[in-house]
Amino acid sequence: MRLITTLLTLSFLGTTAAHAEMKLTSKDLTAGKPMADAQVFNGFGCSGKNTSPHLAWSGAPPGTKSFAVMAYDPDAPTGSGWWHWTVFNLPADATEIATGASGDKKLLAGAVEGRTDFGMSGYGGACPPEGHGPHRYQFTVYALSQDKLPLDENAPAAMVGFFVRANALDQATIEVTYER
Repeated sequence: MRLITTLLTLSFLGTTAAHAEMKLTSKDLTAGKPMADAQVFNGFGCSGKNTSPHLAWSGAPPGTKSFAVMAYDPDAPTGSGWWHWTVFNLPADATEIATGASGDKKLLAGAVEGRTDFGMSGYGGACPPEGHGPHRYQFTVYALSQDKLPLDENAPAAMVGFFVRANALDQATIEVTYER
């Protein structure tokens, strides 16, 4: 019982202290607002530009050795949501990703884009089923305790998520919406 209490206390203290600092902003995404067509997928019946958004972060905790970014739709009718983007092994001195960086080798040196639920590496924009109502898209940056995750561009998003969460020191999220 004492071990469980100690673990719960450490977990609570770490979560409370860490999550108070990190912030995520974007020139392309506004929290709580609809996503622009520039960030919408081009395919599966959607006709957006499929441009990855600008993301900038600050307030990473001491001990941060790298960053990861993940974009997720929890409202996709799959039973497990839909992963739209995974980027990991971003260097510890990184503070942003430029608009359109995905797929054009504009990501920072060493960064890797994992496989999305579209079955490919790189950014895959919003494209919910027509008439399904508004979906939420959560763009999250994670400060990690490891400089490199042992994964490559073929890593599925669930595996990236496992390694990211196992090594996360802190995180910050912007949530936007999109509806067809």
